[in-house]
Amino acid sequence: MTRILIDTNIIIYREDIKEVPEEVQELLRILNETEHRVVTHPLSIKEIRNDKNVERRKIILSKLGTYPVIESPPSPDKDFIYSVGKSNNIHDIIDNNLLYCVYRDVVDFLITEDREIHKKANRIGISNRVFNVSEALDYFKREAAERILHPPPIKYVPVYSLDSNDSIFDSLKEEYPGFNDWWKKICREGRKAWVHYINGKIGAILILKEENEAIYSIPPLPKKKRLKICLLKVDPIDRGLKIGELFIKISVQTAIQKNIDEIYLTHFTKTNDFLVSLIEEYGFCKTSKKNNGEDVFVKQLIPDKTKTYPPQVIYKMFYPSFYDGIKVNKFIVPIKPEWHNRLFTEYRERQLTLFESIGKFIVEGNTIKKAYLSHSKIKEIKEGDILLFYRSGDIKGITSLGIVERVYDNITDSNKIISYVGKRSVYSRPEIEEMAKEPTKVILFWWIMHFRKPLKYRDLLGYGILKGPPQTITKIPHEKYLRIKKEVEINDSYTVN
Repeated sequence: MTRILIDTNIIIYREDIKEVPEEVQELLRILNETEHRVVTHPLSIKEIRNDKNVERRKIILSKLGTYPVIESPPSPDKDFIYSVGKSNNIHDIIDNNLLYCVYRDVVDFLITEDREIHKKANRIGISNRVFNVSEALDYFKREAAERILHPPPIKYVPVYSLDSNDSIFDSLKEEYPGFNDWWKKICREGRKAWVHYINGKIGAILILKEENEAIYSIPPLPKKKRLKICLLKVDPIDRGLKIGELFIKISVQTAIQKNIDEIYLTHFTKTNDFLVSLIEEYGFCKTSKKNNGEDVFVKQLIPDKTKTYPPQVIYKMFYPSFYDGIKVNKFIVPIKPEWHNRLFTEYRERQLTLFESIGKFIVEGNTIKKAYLSHSKIKEIKEGDILLFYRSGDIKGITSLGIVERVYDNITDSNKIISYVGKRSVYSRPEIEEMAKEPTKVILFWWIMHFRKPLKYRDLLGYGILKGPPQTITKIPHEKYLRIKKEVEINDSYTVN
């Protein structure tokens, strides 16, 4: 049985403490019906009991009273505190204790709306096991149905075809008094937007613009060719579908196609800000502030080659750039077409350009962070290593490249696999349970690219890279990787070695 720790903020983070938000009610109902075990942390209960507001304390405790409390949870050790950051603030201490329960596998998942907890989880490599409410709702809905959800595709449409009175724009109109004028302007310019619809309403929207000008901020940013994310808005209902991550991927691919190595956006940062958490995860850094109070977040796609960065940092900070020198291992990973299709839904044997594939985006599998399950017994795979996916069956060739983020070996507990795969899952519970009958390797990785043309089996034989069809994950020497790199034409601008 999966154990799920809930942060009390999912019950009380809205203004009305007397009424549990509908999203939370639905989530807790699904968890109860699917026989997951929801638990709370004793420090969370203690914090509530110390609340001097008697009415609020009584209401919140009554909401949480039906959930068991973790008995004698472990306290964070020095190494953990060093990794997430020490604090004497009681709220941060409680946050660290909640997160430590996930880190030590006391629970399988943590559900929280606290942005700082999500940032810490990402820092220590367990972000796939820490959900916000929307992500959890989507994940457990899918699991309950024992199917993989295929949301409607992303559409690329003229801005003028959209309804500016759609509710997704309400908060923007409050923050930006000039929103309506700006909207009319971009309509007249013939600008386009990537849009995801839910029941006829806009669930998520992305608008990009190529610029070549200075950014007037404190400090100012010099004139440069940049891709601006003019608008990236995701409704809470859409967040669990990983649309935000898909929009980051679209933005990066657009920048690459336009030969741009810097992306930026401006944003009024709020407490527990979903957008800030999302973009920071993929290398956006707050660099300055505009006179109106907006923060300026900038992402570099290419690291400064005169500086030295650990291989494990490059792919996260400068995605899609990655380290491919001798400090990391390279592996050929055989994968059957059915699983290749599931992991890489956007793949075509002739890799379509971004604009050729407009209107055909399917969210599942079309994100950056992914998980791969294998029965391979190889032990050498570590963070930063390169995975070269070999599609067997129809293509018989190396199609795609990923960078390892984390590896779990010899797992036979299906619940453990589910918790490790977490938000990246394209596997149903029955599939995972079947896999877990044998010791299973869980590889969490970042998708970097598909090759314009796959490197076919006959060429891999001819170049001496393989001696026969790969049956399991196979390590190859650096020199053989360099031959693959040359043949598939990996752009050196995006590699560090």
